Amino acid sequence: MTQKVQGIGASAGIAIGKAFVLPTWEWDVHAQPYILVAKELSPSQLVHLNPKNVLGIVMLQGGKTSHSAIMARALGIPLVLGLEGKISKPIQTGDTVIVDGEYGIVHIAPPQDVISCYEVRRDAYVQEADELQKIVSLPAVTLDDFNVQLGANISSTRELNIADQNGAEGVGLFRTEFMYMDRSYPPSEAEQFTVYLEAAEHCKEKSVIIRTLDVGGDKPMDYLNLPEEDNPFLGYRAIRICLDRQDLFKTQLRAILRASAHGPIMVMFPMITSVNEVQAAKSILEDAKAELREEGLPFNEELPVGIMIEVPAAAMIADQLAKEVDFFSIGTNDLVQYTLAVDRMNEQIAHMYDPFHPAVLRLIRYTVQAAKQAGIMVGVCGEMAGDPRAVPIWLALGVNKLSMSSRSIPRVKAAVRRSTVEQCKRIAQSVFESGTKEEIEILLEQQRS
Repeated sequence: MTQKVQGIGASAGIAIGKAFVLPTWEWDVHAQPYILVAKELSPSQLVHLNPKNVLGIVMLQGGKTSHSAIMARALGIPLVLGLEGKISKPIQTGDTVIVDGEYGIVHIAPPQDVISCYEVRRDAYVQEADELQKIVSLPAVTLDDFNVQLGANISSTRELNIADQNGAEGVGLFRTEFMYMDRSYPPSEAEQFTVYLEAAEHCKEKSVIIRTLDVGGDKPMDYLNLPEEDNPFLGYRAIRICLDRQDLFKTQLRAILRASAHGPIMVMFPMITSVNEVQAAKSILEDAKAELREEGLPFNEELPVGIMIEVPAAAMIADQLAKEVDFFSIGTNDLVQYTLAVDRMNEQIAHMYDPFHPAVLRLIRYTVQAAKQAGIMVGVCGEMAGDPRAVPIWLALGVNKLSMSSRSIPRVKAAVRRSTVEQCKRIAQSVFESGTKEEIEILLEQQRS
């Protein structure tokens, strides 16, 4: 039966192919490329997907900024999710399926005229991507010579080549938690050191910002015996676990420090809400340094230390936090979630998850101003960094470091290269005076056209 279903577009692009529905194993998925259909996929499952085999993904559950969606974007796989309860007849393995990751539409058993229409759109999308490849090696500099460093968000070192192919200037966010998944015990110091060393040596003189273990929320880990929580995003996660489990934390910090002797590595603490947390984390870092000195192991004594600004509390005391660290990285995914009280995994309220909400933009502006007044570096590493519509905001605020999914880099670079800072300042002034997201989105879309 032909169906057209509206879900949530989470990774742009068009995919047309035969469905393979988990957990059914009716045919050999390695024989041909397929569209993967599942109720839910964990980030660790996505890490092991081969993007050459997976044309697209349909997930019944999840939100567009879930870590599974972020992983799909990193791999360049079109993804639509949030379809649970909307499909009148379940997708079967072998069904022809169209995945429209841009508009969040899934066609099941479509007629030939619909397939032909989407084939044209798919070819146009590929052609646009080919055109963007022409600027990959060019700098992200505005028409009035403001340079922006575009880094890549990665979850494993196998993504480094994808980052290079898209013109990344280093790694702006290394999500280390994926090393801890799909196993029954945490990775050793030696294991982690090998991974961080590979990243440092690959990027050479380009910086690599390593985020310390960020688990909990939508990234559970059985062997840590994390408690079942009614509200895991507001619970025991990220820096809270690390400060409690100092054995895990120090092991990771030692590995990061050792790798810092081989390249421009920086360390970043997630989910910070207070000055006390930063000071406690830095104290453990100093303990790790003391141990390495005693053992005669080299490391960068001046390892830059930063924090994620992803909780409204951190944004509101950014002036105080700036006294403790060398840089901020604004994590827009959680900042939006916590500011708007919208669970980013809940498809029922996905329409309320809005990075261009005036309250979110004001918190971002305040954070950037506090960093600049303190003379520390400030960048953005959430999904908003990879949205070309947001470029005028970053340029107007003077943010010159953005990190995003590798596949987003060419589009953002193109937006930067056709802009001027002065023009963006005029747009941003109107944006920050606007009271609704609709007004803001109209202003930003006008800049793109």
